[in-house]
Amino acid sequence: MESLEYLMHGFAVALQPMNLLWAFIGSALGTAIGVLPGIGPALTIALLLPVTVSIGPTSAFIMFAGVFYGAMYGGSTTSILINTPGEAGSMMTALEGNRMARRGRGAAALATAAIGSFVAGTLATFALTFVAPFVAELAFVFKPADYFALIVLAFCSVAVVMGNSRTRGLISLFLGLAMGVIGIDKLTGQPRLTFGQAELLDGIELTVVLVSLFAIGEILFVVSRYDPGKEQPLSVSGKWMTKQDFARSWKPWLRGTAIGFPMGTLPGGGSEIPTMLSYTLERKLSKHPEEFGHGAIEGVAGPEAANNAAAAGVLVPLLTLGLPTSATAAVLLAAFQNYGLQPGPNLFTSNADLVWGLIASLYIGNIMLLVLNLPLIGMWVKLLSVPKPQLYAGILIFALIGIWGVSGSEFDLIVMVIVGVAGYVMRVYDFPIAPVLIGMILGPMAEFQLRTALTAAQGNPATLVETPISITFLTIAALIFIVPMLVKRLRQRA
Repeated sequence: MESLEYLMHGFAVALQPMNLLWAFIGSALGTAIGVLPGIGPALTIALLLPVTVSIGPTSAFIMFAGVFYGAMYGGSTTSILINTPGEAGSMMTALEGNRMARRGRGAAALATAAIGSFVAGTLATFALTFVAPFVAELAFVFKPADYFALIVLAFCSVAVVMGNSRTRGLISLFLGLAMGVIGIDKLTGQPRLTFGQAELLDGIELTVVLVSLFAIGEILFVVSRYDPGKEQPLSVSGKWMTKQDFARSWKPWLRGTAIGFPMGTLPGGGSEIPTMLSYTLERKLSKHPEEFGHGAIEGVAGPEAANNAAAAGVLVPLLTLGLPTSATAAVLLAAFQNYGLQPGPNLFTSNADLVWGLIASLYIGNIMLLVLNLPLIGMWVKLLSVPKPQLYAGILIFALIGIWGVSGSEFDLIVMVIVGVAGYVMRVYDFPIAPVLIGMILGPMAEFQLRTALTAAQGNPATLVETPISITFLTIAALIFIVPMLVKRLRQRA
């Protein structure tokens, strides 16, 4: 009941006229960037960080949440109409959605994606309302050693799960950890990895790295593979959902939500795994398995619901433990730090207006997004006609101006270009970007918790495995490495 009372207070915050306006701007902007291929919520929020410094944190995060949810809705449009998933979570939607569009059922595919997103987003937000306070209460019993073990688990899962190679994932993670320790050591006062550059004594600004990796690295990668001949969108043809379509879609919506939300809460869970699981499950349970591969509506409804439910699940560890489980969550954590806030159990008491206003805005944003996506889909499709060279050039200029406007530092611009080019090289050679961000953000936190634990135990490393919580987290982290290796060897022997 307490959660409902807090939620009502959150609605009082979210329904303020200015916050409603920011929610609408975020939802509309999120849908637009979801529709445009190659531009995701992480890039958009990273670009907005330098220009939202004058906005209050509550309004800013309500807008960021709208961008996050809106991109999930808009991503289905490109997947269905041009077979180009804007986000990894939309890959499974493209499999059946694009084939539906080619069969003249594009309108039905877009409708089941939009309604499924609304159903999953609302149910997952309802789960977030009650799960997040419970997890936050549990987090109060965590000791420094427990937090360190939890962060180690996040490192292991992110490095192994994100990307196609565990080695590349670990290299990306250690690169992020190295960037996170640049500057003066707060305990000893000694400079670390500054190479004699006075500008590095305060470390590398996180906003610069975020904008560099996404606005420069990602855009250069997208542009290098740009093929205008491939982007010929199909028309939004056919009828909207029939009674039979609803009958075949509502169960996949619910099953996708049940799969996506818990998977989103796990470190490294992301949206790729739940959407794949949902697609596989729907294919097995479908009464029309012969349609899969030729445009089965269940193959759109289930994965799209899982995708949006996972987005809400990502917010649970982020808000309650300060633990990002995806690239977008890492950018949101950086946004919190930009405002001098640290997500965790204390956030629910020290910044209740922000947390509950944010959660309440997700309910409001879902309604806005349904209205924006169903009747106005034709308007969003027109965004696909925007010339991509001019669009990407505009993003790069906006990124450079944003960083210059905040810091006014030539050194930051140089770092931005260097990191951006490095990010492009990483993408070319299939090094995942998310571990870099998570290593850079969580690295200093892991170091602080480790030092605190060892100081309290007078340097005895056994303190790291004294509590059941830390033993559990470290065991899971070890299994994440060991189990895939064992499975691979068993398959080779078989």
